[in-house]
Amino acid sequence: MADRAGEEALVLGFETSCDETGVGLVRGHTLLADALATSMAEHERFGGVVPEIASRAHLEAMVPTVHRALADAGATIDDVDAVAVTSGPGLTGALLVGVAAAKAYALALGKPLYGVNHLAAHVAVDELQHGPLAEPSIALLVSGGHSSLLLVPDLAREVESLGRTVDDAAGEAFDKVARVLGLPFPGGPPIDRAAREGDPAAISFPRGLTGPRDAPYDFSFSGLKTAVARWIEARERAGEPVPVADVAASFQEAVADVLTAKAVRACRDHGVDHLVLGGGVAANSRLRALAEERCSAAGIVLRVPSPKLCTDNGAMVAALGSRLVAAGVAPSAPDLGADSSLPIETVSR
Repeated sequence: MADRAGEEALVLGFETSCDETGVGLVRGHTLLADALATSMAEHERFGGVVPEIASRAHLEAMVPTVHRALADAGATIDDVDAVAVTSGPGLTGALLVGVAAAKAYALALGKPLYGVNHLAAHVAVDELQHGPLAEPSIALLVSGGHSSLLLVPDLAREVESLGRTVDDAAGEAFDKVARVLGLPFPGGPPIDRAAREGDPAAISFPRGLTGPRDAPYDFSFSGLKTAVARWIEARERAGEPVPVADVAASFQEAVADVLTAKAVRACRDHGVDHLVLGGGVAANSRLRALAEERCSAAGIVLRVPSPKLCTDNGAMVAALGSRLVAAGVAPSAPDLGADSSLPIETVSR
């Protein structure tokens, strides 16, 4: 599709599903630029992402971030062969900013536009680091809004949901536990740091949905979050100090235990020997270590992108767009919109 003979298409990707404005440039499986602007500091005092603030920040950051990505790649806007954008799932207002920007660039350049699924993009980004994805693969995606197990027979056309969170996603649980421990938002990194000084076996926190009658691939972290809060409250009522490091380590162990056990089970049940770990919580050191340990023992090849590529970014959207272009998938219609609840089975629209 590239205008230059013999070259793969240069894809410009936009990611605005939450609080990060990401713009990436990818050619084939090669990442040329990954520019990011975040409004996280503006949300900290609220203890969570405020949609209106995120949307306004995307508007302000969009054009400068595009310019930075092009400069980093040593390219001009006229070099772009296709445009990809997250059209869902995510925060509606934030998604709309990205979709509008992508449509404007695609129209001005006369290039095809691909509206892609945010979750599928988290899988695609691994190809930038480890090459073509083995198909089929199992993907475990863990973030602030999603905990999902996916079967991926064909990343460009077919993704099947095996299980998902039924209440709080893992990232939400990290944020809420961090709050009761007096740690900063977002909760993932500070809990990970605190846990390094703690004992993961100090406190026996519950493992949700792990009974013989529970859904084998679904996740529930609401009960775990509540159990941690109740344990802390009991210590405080008794006038005893709260061992922050031990609580963090024990909580983190409970999350990693459930996630990795279910992912390995899904691989075994479906006869798949490749597991991809992605999403913001995939940057957690204990989750990565336990996944490696259990996959190694089960003869499963584990693929985990670098922590920078696990969080929301434009590179992952451009990577999926590149995969769609290479597979000959039809571009999106000009009236492409945002869908905050876009199902994972819809890879592109």
